[in-house]
Amino acid sequence: MGWLCVALGVAFGSAIIPLISVEVFIVGLVASRPETHWLLLGAVVAIGQIAGKLLYYLAARGSIKLPAFLHDRLHRVRPPSARRERWHLRTKSLRAKIDGLRERCHRHPHWMTGTYGVSSLIGLPPFMATSVLAGLAQMRISTFLGAGLVGRWIRFSVLAASPALFAGWLHF
Repeated sequence: MGWLCVALGVAFGSAIIPLISVEVFIVGLVASRPETHWLLLGAVVAIGQIAGKLLYYLAARGSIKLPAFLHDRLHRVRPPSARRERWHLRTKSLRAKIDGLRERCHRHPHWMTGTYGVSSLIGLPPFMATSVLAGLAQMRISTFLGAGLVGRWIRFSVLAASPALFAGWLHF
């Protein structure tokens, strides 16, 4: 039971700080503790991940306020510079694509649900980005939680079962 609490914490942390890999943790945990049930571990990690991504969703939706140091950093007016202008020119097409994607998500909420669901399952497009985009598109929180939990539960359950599956294949 203690390892499930640790898994919940690692999953929550990896949802907030993308440098933490919950996938590596899951494989290491089931390799060192094969008695851990893969479905239960998948559910615990899915709950931790969605709880962490919920913070990004709520911040993008405007339901929670960013800390002052982040808010000031995002909205401060900077003097123009040649370097910043070059950066804006290089990223102009990317910003246009993101704005177009956001607009399509507002016009077609079911499209956003499908994109978010696929992202929660396979990780493409990046799950953090679709979590933020879901908040910007004002996706219902029940849809966000439901689609995210199902996709993440399947993803992490399959990952947790994979070491035993491969071990069975190697002993033929």
